[in-house]
Amino acid sequence: MVNHSVYFWLNDELTPSDHEKFEQGLRALFSIGTVQSGSFGKAADTPARPVTNNDFHYSLHLQFASVEDHNSYQVDPDHDVFVDSFGPWFKEVRVFDTETAS
Repeated sequence: MVNHSVYFWLNDELTPSDHEKFEQGLRALFSIGTVQSGSFGKAADTPARPVTNNDFHYSLHLQFASVEDHNSYQVDPDHDVFVDSFGPWFKEVRVFDTETAS
């Protein structure tokens, strides 16, 4: 299993309406065929600790059955639509891919 976690820092000038569009774009990624499950959210208001980073705007979490399925997702046209549509809104993006044991 591969867990694909993406953290987004968005441009400051985006409106609440832009954030709603971004969330719709995130949801659309769940329908890509190789995605087993998906979720997204905003940074939690947990207490500050030296190891905690809560300054991102959104995180996306997708699960794939295999590295091959993940790789297919990366070149899926619907993934390209998301990147092309919202890429200009990204101040920073960080991706963490983890291959987990069963």
